[in-house]
Amino acid sequence: MSTEAPRTVYVFNGPNLNLLGTRDPETYGTTTLSDVKDLCEAAATEHGLTLDFRQSNHEGELIDWIHEAGTAVKDGNAVGVVLNAGAYTHTSLALADAISGSFCPTIEVHISNVHAREEFRHHSYLSPVAKGIIVGLGVAGFELGIRALAK
Repeated sequence: MSTEAPRTVYVFNGPNLNLLGTRDPETYGTTTLSDVKDLCEAAATEHGLTLDFRQSNHEGELIDWIHEAGTAVKDGNAVGVVLNAGAYTHTSLALADAISGSFCPTIEVHISNVHAREEFRHHSYLSPVAKGIIVGLGVAGFELGIRALAK
């Protein structure tokens, strides 16, 4: 039996994701962030990973976390990040630079189909540096992102 510690999958959530379940339920559904964490915990466990699940309304904190995850990946202790950056997706060159500079495999996740919404949501600064993108599949996108990184 291996004594090797399981590797970590990080799930980072950006601004206003703490309001999930109550903010625009017609767009984002009624699932709470706590429910999403439970879904992610089950998916991580299924793939022999540990989960590090966080939410912040602050861009700099998200950047620091991506750097931390990139170091963990380089050290062989993590598989990458599932990231729902919220509105920062459409505005943050700094987050894109953090993903690119840390060489952290990142799956970009959007609960809603951003391409069926307002035009400003159609552009992502993160997509060009993401390993993959999951759009419009609801909170199942988080689980799919974990599965993708586990492979």
